[in-house]
Amino acid sequence: MALFRNKLVKELLIDSASIIGACLVMAFGMVVFTIPNNIAPGGLSGLATAFSYLIEEITGKHVGVGIINFAFQVPVILIALKVFGAKVMVKTIITALAYSGSIELVSMIPNMYTHTDNMLLAAVFGGAFIGAGVAILFLRGIATGGTDTISMILQTRFPHMRVGKLMMFTDALVVVIAVIIFRDIEVALYSTVCIFVIGRVTDAVMQGADTARVFMIITDKEDILLPLLSEKLGLGVTEIDAKGGYTHSNKKLLMTVVKRHNIAAAMKIVKSADKNAFTVMHNATEVLGRGFKELDNESK
Repeated sequence: MALFRNKLVKELLIDSASIIGACLVMAFGMVVFTIPNNIAPGGLSGLATAFSYLIEEITGKHVGVGIINFAFQVPVILIALKVFGAKVMVKTIITALAYSGSIELVSMIPNMYTHTDNMLLAAVFGGAFIGAGVAILFLRGIATGGTDTISMILQTRFPHMRVGKLMMFTDALVVVIAVIIFRDIEVALYSTVCIFVIGRVTDAVMQGADTARVFMIITDKEDILLPLLSEKLGLGVTEIDAKGGYTHSNKKLLMTVVKRHNIAAAMKIVKSADKNAFTVMHNATEVLGRGFKELDNESK
């Protein structure tokens, strides 16, 4: 019972740190790069950027992007609560509050708003910071309460549509609305660049966390090679009977997954044990099981 409680506390602390860190990183990207340059990086925050500009233009009063962002998130979260239930949405609600609050908090730092004539630079760096924050949340299985949540709600009505495609559609709609509000077609161009960078950085961070190489080694010296891989690197190795298609000679196919920091050492072992071994390597971006990410983490 104590072990279970300690594990829950550990997970809670990691989730809390991830939410705070990710929201501050995303807010920094928004406040420093996208908001002052009228770039709508998709999502509700992009929509909030456009509406903040519109409200100030019409009324002359400034309303923070974080406040408008949260106003947009409220109906989305209420619908999601009805669809998915409170238990599933707890982390999302906390993240929504933290993100909107972070935008307002970072905005209070003196001289933080920095308009630049290099819009491309603003789009790229803004997207990089936002993408890094999104990846941190996704690695913990946490939604932001924005277009990702909207897409999950829409998928319950349109199950044949993938969440990724629905997010692309909602982000495109946000960009179109932003172009209309800012009355500038370049908004669409730089916003598209920003959204692209967000996607690339998100993928890079998430894949980098689990990237490994699958080694497939065809050898007739498995008695030497297998113990070396197992004992020196602690690798689990699967041994499969194989036969050469041309020579018809009996071989062994050794298959193992090697973490990035052990790739060079594994190659050295293969070369030293069997210079004639035929080795094929390819990337594995998600590895589950002993020695890697635990299977039960996927359900959290």
